Formats: sequence, C-alpha cells, structure tokens
Amino acid sequence: MTKAVAARSARIGAARPGTARTGAGRPPRRAPALLRPARFDDLGLRRALSDRLLPSLVAAMAFLAALALAGTAGASALGRQWQEGAGSVLTVQVTEPAGAAADGGGTRLDRVLALLRGTPGIASARALDAGELEALLRPWLGTGAGRIALPLPAVVDVRLSDPALDAGRLAVRVEAAAPGTLLESHDRWMRRLAVLARSLQACAGLALAVVAFVAVAVVAVAVRAGLATRRGAIEIVHGLGATDGYIAGRFARRATLLAATGAGIGAVAAVPVLLGLAGLAAPFTGQAEDVGAAELVHALPLALWLSLPSLPAAAAAIGWITAQGTVRRWLRRLP
Repeated sequence: MTKAVAARSARIGAARPGTARTGAGRPPRRAPALLRPARFDDLGLRRALSDRLLPSLVAAMAFLAALALAGTAGASALGRQWQEGAGSVLTVQVTEPAGAAADGGGTRLDRVLALLRGTPGIASARALDAGELEALLRPWLGTGAGRIALPLPAVVDVRLSDPALDAGRLAVRVEAAAPGTLLESHDRWMRRLAVLARSLQACAGLALAVVAFVAVAVVAVAVRAGLATRRGAIEIVHGLGATDGYIAGRFARRATLLAATGAGIGAVAAVPVLLGLAGLAAPFTGQAEDVGAAELVHALPLALWLSLPSLPAAAAAIGWITAQGTVRRWLRRLP
C-alpha cells in the first residue's frame, strides 16, 4: 500500500505543469495530468463518518433544540399577553351594594360606578350580574352557589385605557364614596407572571445549552471514531506531506455536511409538533379551540419561524469547529 501511495504521489508531482522543453527553441509542453474523480475520497471518509448515525443523532438534538426555542418564544409571548391583560383590569368589590351611599346620591353601587366611569384612564366599569357571580363562585362552592342565602358583595369589572393609572389613589377615592369597598389591581399576579415567564425562558435557555454541548460531544466522538478507523491511511498521507489543515479540512467538510443534514431533518420534524402545541395553547391566548392550520401557523411567534432555519446553520458551525479541533489535536499526538 505504501509503494502504491508513493507511486501515486510521484505521478501527481510529475503531472504538475513544468517548464521542460522537448527540444531547443520549442515552447514548454504541459505534462499529462493525472485524472481523478471530482469527489474522490482519498481518506475514505464515507466509511469513517457514516451518513446514518451522525445525522440521526444531530436530528434528535435539533428536534430538542426546536422544542426549547418554542418554549422560549411561547413563554415570552404568553407572559407578555397575560401581563398586558392583568395590567389593564381592576376588580372592585362593593359590600352592601343596595345600601345608601355616604353622600346620599343613590345606592353604594351606583355611587361607585359613577365615580369609576368618570375617572380619566378608565375605559369601562361594569357590575357583574347574578349569573356571572355564580360562575365565579362555582369552583369553590359547587353548583349550588347561587342558592346560598348570604349577602354577597357586588363585583365591578373595570377596564383601563391607561395602565399607568394610580390604583392607590383610586382606592382612596372609592373608599371615601362607599366605605368598605375593596379594589384589587392584580399587581401581585403580574409580578408572579413575570417571574414565571422569566423562569421558563431560563429553563429553555439551559436546555439549549445542554443540547449544544451534547451535539459537540456527539460530533467529537464520531470524528475520533473515524480517525481511529482510517488511522493507517491518514498516517501515510500525513507522512507524504499532507498538512494538518488539509486533513482537518476534509474531516470538517464531511462532519459539516452530515450535521447540517441531520439538523435540517430534525427542524422539519419539529414543525408538526409545534403546530400541535400551538393548538393546545390556543384557548390561553384568546383563540378558539378548533382553529385551522393557517391560524396555527400565524399563532406561532415570528421569532420561532425565523430561528428554525438557523438550526442547520448552527449545527454546521458546530460540526466544522468540533471536527477541526478534534482532528488537529489528534494529529499533534502522532509520533
């Protein structure tokens, strides 16, 4: 095998354009070039790096990465929507709503409604009817909530046009108009939603980091296995003058192609799953439960659709960098 490689190397060197003349005064003649296929695999990388195992593993990593990206985008969108909804709503509870107001201007409920509707920054104020109150109490009191003979406060649903409205000052004014009235601004729930959204985003980011680390490990192990399989051929080529950059580049190109292919397969396979998750999350975003495929496509955040095509590019970068580093370290240890 060594003699054959040496002979082939000598033929390659002889085939380079030279300056030899066939006779005095004659122009130089180009020596016949050694022909070889354009995609000649001189290191046997198609056998060293299988086109089945590595793409399959990278496809699984890309699938998990797509789910992690969906978790990040979904947590951000839901958290923002929930915070905006909670920040634009106030709840006012008026005890003894049918009682006379403190200033004699009608009932306590009428006085509170008039005050709320006349306050700048409030879009609407509406008292819930008996059916709506029963629906609110049903999770705690059961189906017989409407038959309980207890004095219930009136609940006023307030919609804000200005989320920056000073709820504390409004609570003082409502208390003065109808003593004992409670105002809830949902600040505590907004803070909890913000913490929950940030926690979900952090978990998704950690999952992405773990997936990237596993992808690096998978490519490194596959490349080292390929180096061990083709050790003899690599040592011969390296001994004949092939540089570390040439050998590392051949491995890196092969690993890049396989990693990008696997990541593309994983990203495509994740799309139906993401659409299914969007359908499950539709009721929480104010959409109907039986939305169509077109609505589900639009329901997914734009940032997610833009990030899915980046998975093959990221996998290709991981494959190239990891293969280059692994092969160069291996070559430096050769005797």
